[in-house]
Amino acid sequence: MIMTKNRNYSCKDVDMLVTSKTIIESFKLNLTELSSVRSNWTEEYSNNITAKIDDAIENYLGLDKKKELRNATAHLSSIQIPAIRDLSFFKKQLQVDFADSKKKLKEMLKNLGYEKNFRNVQQSDQEALIELLYTFKKGMKDSLKSEIVAKGTNPELIDRIINFADQIKQANVSQETQKEISKAVSEEAKNAFNEIYDEIIGICKIASSFYQYDNLKKELFTFRKVLSNMNASRKVAEEV
Repeated sequence: MIMTKNRNYSCKDVDMLVTSKTIIESFKLNLTELSSVRSNWTEEYSNNITAKIDDAIENYLGLDKKKELRNATAHLSSIQIPAIRDLSFFKKQLQVDFADSKKKLKEMLKNLGYEKNFRNVQQSDQEALIELLYTFKKGMKDSLKSEIVAKGTNPELIDRIINFADQIKQANVSQETQKEISKAVSEEAKNAFNEIYDEIIGICKIASSFYQYDNLKKELFTFRKVLSNMNASRKVAEEV
């Protein structure tokens, strides 16, 4: 899971969290010494940070924020495709059945929304499809329906197109809602990750300074060094 946009760090989210977890464990092991320079560096403080990291891993790492959006989009497509098919088939029947009355045919297509929206509908324009379906629903008066059915069009086709109007509108609303939810979850995850990273970097700055004459311990609180060692260890493990 790589989400570096608007992050305070440039590594992968998983690497940042694992590195932070490693550093906070080193922090706990050296807490007796480190607490002598900062009064708020307590066991409770370290446990709170650990909990934040664990929560971030559990709630955000690997979270498929787009799943519900994909489901909503798939549902919309499952309605959109047959709706366009039925609209096209209906239009073709009108053109055949009223071929001897061009003026009447043109008026029908206009009142049912085809003239304004059908070309865009064929280009998969969802808004145009919604508008066409609602215009069709509004324009399909009982008298017009009877006239069209009398020419041979199955009334079930007309009813199906009318029913698509509410279905497609609700599906479109669900898709747009999921887009906003997806954005909100991404923002929430980003904020949680940045907060953890900033806290850990703050610890590293002070702790590495405290251990400036002890290189081994200083490395325990040098974020890039811990990250590098972790990646190196992972590489060795993969090669074994």
